Amino acid sequence: MPAKAESADRAEESAQLIATLRENGVNDPAVLNALEKTPRHLFVPDQWQERSWEDRALPIACGQTISQPLIVGLMTQALTLEPRSRVLEIGTGSGYQTAILSPLSRLVYTVERYRTLLGEAEKRFKTLGFTNIITKFGDGGEGWSSQAPFDRVLVTAAMENEPKALLAQLKPNGVLVAPIGRGAVQTLKRYVGDNKGGFHREDLMDVRFVPLLPGVARNNE
Repeated sequence: MPAKAESADRAEESAQLIATLRENGVNDPAVLNALEKTPRHLFVPDQWQERSWEDRALPIACGQTISQPLIVGLMTQALTLEPRSRVLEIGTGSGYQTAILSPLSRLVYTVERYRTLLGEAEKRFKTLGFTNIITKFGDGGEGWSSQAPFDRVLVTAAMENEPKALLAQLKPNGVLVAPIGRGAVQTLKRYVGDNKGGFHREDLMDVRFVPLLPGVARNNE
């Protein structure tokens, strides 16, 4: 396919996706703009390219997934990001969610337990010219205490229990969004600091995420 035709097709697919997200609750203009401008096809494996702009999760390496754009949009929106926000992301994966956070934040710190995934994501960040993303190969469940406190924390894999270690790394009025629960379906929860050491907890929706595993992966297993 000629480059101009391919570009036009992607622009049309992107526009259709954004319309779908808007219809389903993603209404923050800044979040929609980030989703529209981020080339999702660059984060999707070759065998799934034809479905890059569909509103669906897709498989990536190491048994992980690139999240459904609607979920990415709703989770990002729930963070109520500000231009000066320092954000901690747990689970870099393909780097797609990280790329959405980047233009909406001052700094994005992202932790990944699979070295292969992290390396590929770092290449994408460089290609796309992101300069405010700091990466770490490590155990996401432990967060990144040396860089805490954070204004926002986003977890992109399911945690069995309330993420106390991550909540402890939030600023007093910070926001954390994470899927919590065991089994195939989890509850997306939003925690907002009350400036007194406590949190207001809100259940947002049912979601399906791969589990957040402890430690770092050896040989990507």
